[in-house]
Amino acid sequence: MPHIHEKIDYVSNIYIVHDGSVLLRKHDKHGLWFPPGGHVELDEDPPHAAVREAKEEVGMDVELIGSEPRSFLEGEKEILAPRFMDRHRINESHEHISFTFFARSVTREFAQSEGREVSDHIRWFTKEELDDPQYGVTEMINYYAKAALDALA
Repeated sequence: MPHIHEKIDYVSNIYIVHDGSVLLRKHDKHGLWFPPGGHVELDEDPPHAAVREAKEEVGMDVELIGSEPRSFLEGEKEILAPRFMDRHRINESHEHISFTFFARSVTREFAQSEGREVSDHIRWFTKEELDDPQYGVTEMINYYAKAALDALA
């Protein structure tokens, strides 16, 4: 989805864990490893965006991890809180506020959707591999990925 606002957009990221590994994909434009994720659309909550992005980017159905949101009066409900939130610069005039979620997958199988940004590099990382300099996983992604692995061990 294109940027909704010229200065700041909201995005959701999802760290998917299965059997002691976390799934990351290398962003072709930036050449960096990221979890699946993308812009929160105008008609969705951040956790719904994270689940949608997992399906669109890596073809996976996932189970979000966190406290079950409660419903109150009609039209009032909690939404699942992210594990982390951050704000980061995309370019000189644009920033993202990112909601980071953790999820489990029952499979290691992934598939990219046709017509989406296709990445030649999608892989499952163990904790040790996250630290391997050959991959160049950034400090923030490394920290969040290890937190997801610890939380879902």
